[in-house]
Amino acid sequence: MNKIKPVKNELFCFNKSKVELVKKKIPKSETVNKITKLFSVLSDKTRLKILYSISEEELCVCDIANVLGVSLSAVSHQLRILRNLDLVKFKNEGKMSLYSLCDKDINRLLQEYK
Repeated sequence: MNKIKPVKNELFCFNKSKVELVKKKIPKSETVNKITKLFSVLSDKTRLKILYSISEEELCVCDIANVLGVSLSAVSHQLRILRNLDLVKFKNEGKMSLYSLCDKDINRLLQEYK
């Protein structure tokens, strides 16, 4: 049995200088991966609602759960994901943790589409 050799595709390049300029401006793979992860996180309705909620006020887990009408464990799970991406922060007040946005850019993005 003969193996078929793949044919090398050659791409036509009309304006090589523009192509090279654009290639230099495209972010590195690690940056693209980070942005991809961010948009993936923002694509979840619960996480997006959490972000909108805490963009208005610092809230504890139980208050977020009441705003969204979901369980405490569901909110805690989503907050862990948001914390791991440095999108939310918390401060302890006694036995309670209050959550808020870490990043003003995220707040600006949320307000733009409110």
